Amino acid sequence: MAANIAAVVLMFLFLSTTCKAHLFPEFYDYTCPNALSTIRTAIRTAVSRERRMAASLVRLHFHDCFVQGCDASILLKDGERNALQNKDSARGYEVIDSAKAEVEKTCPGVVSCADILAVAARDASVAVGGPSWTVKLGRRDSTTASSTLAERELPTARDDLETLISLFSRKGLSARDMVALSGAHTLGQARCITFRDRIYNDESDIDAGFASTRKRRCPATGGDQNLAALDLVTPNSFDNNYFKNLIQKKGLLASDQTLFSGGSTNSVVSEYSRSPSTFKSDFASAMIKMSEIDPLTGSAGQIRRICSAVN
Repeated sequence: MAANIAAVVLMFLFLSTTCKAHLFPEFYDYTCPNALSTIRTAIRTAVSRERRMAASLVRLHFHDCFVQGCDASILLKDGERNALQNKDSARGYEVIDSAKAEVEKTCPGVVSCADILAVAARDASVAVGGPSWTVKLGRRDSTTASSTLAERELPTARDDLETLISLFSRKGLSARDMVALSGAHTLGQARCITFRDRIYNDESDIDAGFASTRKRRCPATGGDQNLAALDLVTPNSFDNNYFKNLIQKKGLLASDQTLFSGGSTNSVVSEYSRSPSTFKSDFASAMIKMSEIDPLTGSAGQIRRICSAVN
């Protein structure tokens, strides 16, 4: 009885917030107390099967939040999934679906897909040696998704520094936040089509030996979907080698190397290359900020029963 009363009081306080309801870590403590442990188990299982999945889940959360806020819109089957920045590259949908299905078994209609995705990104980071952070909860799920909006709001592999700073600034994230979040590229892989121009154009900002090595998996024509690790040194570990690579002109994507190209972010890259602890701390802080971009709360949106479709 006491627990039920506490749950009612908690939800009343949440719904009575007049302007914008706030996210808070204890949101499901009474309504679905096992939610976080259930999600964590699902993510650990997925990453243990495939280490690359950790990078995919962090990226999926990032791509969700940058388009109409952290509302799980990217999980809907039609819309953002078809944007150029997501098509044939965004992945991990089935992992979120699986986590959602497990949560639904004990708490049907309570935990949003948006919250599951936010928690999954944190748990994926931890699973590969990355930092942990407290995830504030209470997001609700959108009922719409737009590929057009996604193509306008998401960065591309060819963006220059000025473009990246502008895109992140529009979301309330600083240039330092942007560099820290880019450090997620210490994990994962990229398709040949996203870096072919960089390794074949003989530019001065790429190490010749590095370019030659990358050409083995990425021919001048064909092989668009061939995959290459973003970090050749430790591709499955969350560390600061990504930044060391940039200083050596070994960033795989143009949007990576532009962070260390004589511009305003050089000093941040250098700092992170020297101090993995500073990078991990800043990454966690930036992930928290990103996860709170324009969430749907209160009575807005819905709690989807299946993450890929509206109710």
